[in-house]
Amino acid sequence: MLLATILGSGLAQLDGSVVNVALPRIGENLGAGLTSLQWTINAYTLTLSGLLLLGGSLGDRLGRRRIFLVGVVWFALASAGCALAPTSGVLIAMRALQGVGAALLTPGSLAILEAVFRRPDRAPAIGAWTGLGGVATALGPVLGGVLVGLAPWGWRLVFLINLPLAVVVIVVTRAAVPETRDEEATGTLDVPGALLAAVGLAGVILALTEGPARGWPPAVIVSGLAGVVLLVAFLVNERVRPNPMMPLDLFRSRQFAAANLVTFVVYGALSGALFLLPVQLQIVSGFSPVAAGSALLPITLVMLLLSARMGRLATRIGPRWPMTVGPIVAAIGMALLGRLGPGSTYLEGVLPAVLVFALGLSITVAPLTATVLAAAPEHQVGVASAVNNDVARTAGLLAVAVLPALAGITPAVYANPAALSSGFHRAVLISAALCAGGGVLAALTIRNDVLQGPAEKPPVVPAPEVINFAKDDADLAACRCQAALSTPTLPRRPLLRN
Repeated sequence: MLLATILGSGLAQLDGSVVNVALPRIGENLGAGLTSLQWTINAYTLTLSGLLLLGGSLGDRLGRRRIFLVGVVWFALASAGCALAPTSGVLIAMRALQGVGAALLTPGSLAILEAVFRRPDRAPAIGAWTGLGGVATALGPVLGGVLVGLAPWGWRLVFLINLPLAVVVIVVTRAAVPETRDEEATGTLDVPGALLAAVGLAGVILALTEGPARGWPPAVIVSGLAGVVLLVAFLVNERVRPNPMMPLDLFRSRQFAAANLVTFVVYGALSGALFLLPVQLQIVSGFSPVAAGSALLPITLVMLLLSARMGRLATRIGPRWPMTVGPIVAAIGMALLGRLGPGSTYLEGVLPAVLVFALGLSITVAPLTATVLAAAPEHQVGVASAVNNDVARTAGLLAVAVLPALAGITPAVYANPAALSSGFHRAVLISAALCAGGGVLAALTIRNDVLQGPAEKPPVVPAPEVINFAKDDADLAACRCQAALSTPTLPRRPLLRN
């Protein structure tokens, strides 16, 4: 069961990281410019973000194993379509379909573990799922670099590698994973909410991506305004719907709202910088795809060493200071990436910046996640986690769409390595300022006691059970009197030890 769920979620995580390294080769092979490369990333994230909560609801109602398998098959077919794409437009469409498959399989993989494992075994199972999933994310860029370096068309292998993995997941799932569903799930699926969120986000991202490249024509402006209107309609739908996929009541908790705001700012900064880094390393600094893909491996190693320790530290001293210091340290690492240019080496140019960045990220992530979950009611922890996941992905969508334009990286600049390098330097400084702003925001809004459980109440001594045989009001009064007299009372100070 662990093998099936880890490999299944690993498919989605792998494609979230492996494609970044392949972007320069995709651009060369398909004649794609900067805007098309932005959409290659955002088309996947857009459908995944818009449909993630709906995918979880489908699994709860129709069967988690069933929806998980549908998602894996869907993802594999879309991956084959990506590998065979003759043009950048077809590739973008297939990436959007990949995101739909990922939205179906991702929530199901964790829900299966929650539903099937015994309570004492859940934490170790989820720990294995999280840790090995992180390894898949870390190995993605390295694997992508190796495959991309095989030939000019090697980027297609990045997508074909999903097919044998999907076959293993399907076989193991059918053999080892029982069917489960939420027997208490009521109401209809929030399909209108999912459509409003996905189409609204698409309209906004379309405007922010295409506007700077095309000079903001009327059609693009209308698309952006329509997207904003649809997102407002989504919020209205979630407010009035009896069973919304994103309960807005969660945001009545100031700590939940503050933690998600910090998530939005910090993860937007991270996504924008990490989108441009492989491009800078390959086009400007002359790194091979393998070297560029391996550049971020220290982040995974540092997080494996420190994340659990930072979580325990936040529990002991409170999350405010880790969530303040962590983003500021990560911002320093981003700013150090601004030294990269032509002829930069890994040991002198990349490694120091990546290590500082990894330290800041390790200080931040565990306390931030723990704060989000602690600030939500216990029965809504699963929904709170999904909402926070969506907030992080939406921030990444907006960052990839907006940051190049803010840094002056236009399609013409993308074709000029010297101008691209200058734009990259501006972009990482913008990301660093945004990330440091997330730390300041945490210092102003996060309480140190949010991770502490409710205060323990004094023990209550139950009254002995009294069987009521009362036939009339007099008998009932006598029974109540008997219960009161037989209830033990605690003296103010001990009198005798019997």
